[in-house]
Amino acid sequence: MENQLQKARPRYQVLSGSALKLIALITMIIDHVGAAVLEMGVIEGYNTGMLNISYETALFWWNVDSVLRGIGRISFPIYCFLITEGFLHTRNIRKYALRLGAFALLSEIPFDLAFYHVWWTWEHQNVFFTLLLGLLAIAAIDYYEKRMNSRWVGLAAAFCFVMLGDVLHTDYGAFGVFFIVVLYAFRNCGWIRTVIGCILIAWETTAPLAFIPIQMYNGERGRLRLKYFFYAIYPAHLLILYGICMALLR
Repeated sequence: MENQLQKARPRYQVLSGSALKLIALITMIIDHVGAAVLEMGVIEGYNTGMLNISYETALFWWNVDSVLRGIGRISFPIYCFLITEGFLHTRNIRKYALRLGAFALLSEIPFDLAFYHVWWTWEHQNVFFTLLLGLLAIAAIDYYEKRMNSRWVGLAAAFCFVMLGDVLHTDYGAFGVFFIVVLYAFRNCGWIRTVIGCILIAWETTAPLAFIPIQMYNGERGRLRLKYFFYAIYPAHLLILYGICMALLR
């Protein structure tokens, strides 16, 4: 059976879930180097006079930042897609949600330090909260459709989670949660999901490129089994980038 599935699968579908996680992780870190080090360190340091560099130097790093942020736009759609895949394949949705919630809370101080240089702010919450709300939204749809036979109640519950994204000021807000719901809704329509996803995320110029590796996904987990590494690296790398930024501004 497995050999038959491999033969039926298009040749371009060569990326496992682990490969997608690595792509999302690398592009996310590249994005955060731009946001947390170049913008909050070099550019902000130049604007405030805390960093003694020339205008030409500041302009150079601003252009570098634009490239890094462009690369980084690829990560979010991949993470959203991985949430839908995680939901479809997890054995315990509660543990999955609790894990996301725990790392959302654990990451909030590093997130605020890296991007706002304060211990806590209500202005913006980290992406783990967005992913958690997206997971809860699609779980609600699935629960009410399959167990309660009430699609509209499920959609109403999902809408509440979508709106909660804006209320909590999560990364990408209501749009981010809605985006996860859309990817889940078209989970069985690969190319339609890609087209709709690209249209929805096109306001971030380079973000649609994320659907190239997504479309190359082969449905397999992959050999790299570092589940908690992919969670822990988020708060860890934010603290490292904050430390680098602070060192620049001394």
